[in-house]
Amino acid sequence: MESGLSRCYRHPDVETGIRCTRCEKPICPQCMVSASVGFQCPDCVRNGSGTGHAAGANQPRTIAGGRVAADGRFVTKILIAINLGLFIAVLVAGDRLVDELSLIGYAFSPQLGEVVGVADGEWYRLLTSTVLHQEIPHFVFNMLGLWFIGGMVEPELGRRRFALLCLVSGLSGSTLAYLVAAPNQPSLGASGIVFGLIGAFAVLARRRRYDMRPVALFVGLALLLTFTREGISWEAHVGGLVGGALVTLVLVHAPRERRRLVQAAGCVLILALDLGIVLARSASLV
Repeated sequence: MESGLSRCYRHPDVETGIRCTRCEKPICPQCMVSASVGFQCPDCVRNGSGTGHAAGANQPRTIAGGRVAADGRFVTKILIAINLGLFIAVLVAGDRLVDELSLIGYAFSPQLGEVVGVADGEWYRLLTSTVLHQEIPHFVFNMLGLWFIGGMVEPELGRRRFALLCLVSGLSGSTLAYLVAAPNQPSLGASGIVFGLIGAFAVLARRRRYDMRPVALFVGLALLLTFTREGISWEAHVGGLVGGALVTLVLVHAPRERRRLVQAAGCVLILALDLGIVLARSASLV
């Protein structure tokens, strides 16, 4: 006579009244695995955390919600490698490559024999200039900044969010330089990204409730060098600093229950602001 009970999905000959709390498949005492609430089947335990959550739910997270990685400088190393590769290419190809990739608003290039610049449709210069160097001291100084400050910021944010921070910082630095500097004034270097990391570090220190006096001194010294040394694009430094700080504020203060949505919306808003400035500047130059 049938008892009306379901049969275990792994042992069809065994009747049971227990079901998996996740997938609701019938499971017998031999198959049931204790969970935080009720019992789970072996399949759900194997594919999840054993606690009723998704497989990655219990993985450690950074303060911004990113995954904690074993290598806290993974993206930093990739960024330095990109800068190094382009620096070697400049040494081999010469000034012509610099003229083709550096940031310039709108001007005639004697080297290329034509009008060039962001306003002429060469938008890629806003990004290529952020990983371009021509002089060894400039390159070494920026790479040291990426290595040491990136090594402090990347583990706090996680790889993806750190990569986004570097992108927005570099673009924001280029945007301010494009807006304020003379159209024929070239600019290049990873300083905008480095200053974006400085801004991010300051925000993270505040979020962690560290003593802000040494942080303020560090930022102040960086800005002092920016405005007292010749041949430095202060616009790229300030733009990168502000852009990096704003992005990090969004990343670390987004409410946990809507973290990804708020982070994405905030970063898109900053990028849209940069885009609007670039469009307006281009319209005024052409």
